[in-house]
Amino acid sequence: MYPKEIVLPMKSELTENGFVDLNTPALVEDIINQSGTTLLVINSVCGCAAGSCRPGVLMAVNNANKKPDYLATSFAGYDVEAVQKVRELLLPYPPSSPAIALFKNGELVSMVERHQIEGRSAQVIARHLINQFDLHCN
Repeated sequence: MYPKEIVLPMKSELTENGFVDLNTPALVEDIINQSGTTLLVINSVCGCAAGSCRPGVLMAVNNANKKPDYLATSFAGYDVEAVQKVRELLLPYPPSSPAIALFKNGELVSMVERHQIEGRSAQVIARHLINQFDLHCN
């Protein structure tokens, strides 16, 4: 498990921008099973999380016309049990961190895995997410 001194600043990049910190399996289930759309980010200490995932997600949320009803995040290697629950909900996708998932009424409707984040700019990720919001959000 990563030390909190490393994780907390990376968590705050999302939580200070309206993302709910899902740090227990119960919280994961509660937010995913709500009616509406939920954007869930599995956060990570890796460079692609800092360089493109978190900035791309924030860019999308801040610039989209249609937005998810709920924003949530859980941190791989820190919120261990919560991330395990998230990963169960993401099956058949293999474990990936960082990762970005969009749920609608509890069903996974869009998934961005690490290999789709690495090497891509925040702008490319934001454009993809905005397209997904247009398809699935009100």
